[in-house]
Amino acid sequence: MSGGETRPTVLAVDDEPDLAELYRVYLDAAYEVRIATGGEEALSMMDDSVDVVLLDRRMPDMSGHEVLEAIRGDGYDARIAMLTAVEPDVDIVEMPFDDYKTKPVTKEDLLSLVEVLLHRAEFDEHSQEFFALASKKAALEAAGETGTDEYEDLLDQMEAVRDRVDDTLDHLSARDAFVEVPGNVP
Repeated sequence: MSGGETRPTVLAVDDEPDLAELYRVYLDAAYEVRIATGGEEALSMMDDSVDVVLLDRRMPDMSGHEVLEAIRGDGYDARIAMLTAVEPDVDIVEMPFDDYKTKPVTKEDLLSLVEVLLHRAEFDEHSQEFFALASKKAALEAAGETGTDEYEDLLDQMEAVRDRVDDTLDHLSARDAFVEVPGNVP
């Protein structure tokens, strides 16, 4: 990168200091990385420059869910992935995160996760909501939690959001059909 460009910022939150430091080592070549070993520390490091938060779910001072709610409640627009040893359950359906991964994760897994979250940040709000719901659906399916009312509600939510995404794409396609393409067209 040239000197004028800033690298995306990742905040890695885990109560295991060695694991938080490992995440920094994994990500440091491509991203500005902040690490926090507790919820209060994470919230004190959170600002508008943070693009991605990797958040442990089970921590002693504040749960990941409490940190997640505080980040969203403060209006931050960062993409947030729960990165945890806790197997997903139906309680994740109402949690406002963007992705859910269970530990352990490899360096490649972590780099791919951050890249995907940054890419998703480029999409409109409906697309982001759809990706978040799809991640929850996949996590519940992997945990065998598909025979519940919450899972069925999640499917209904996904269908409603999919319809809104399709409407947005149709609108954009119709608008773009009338935009003059720059350059020479033979």
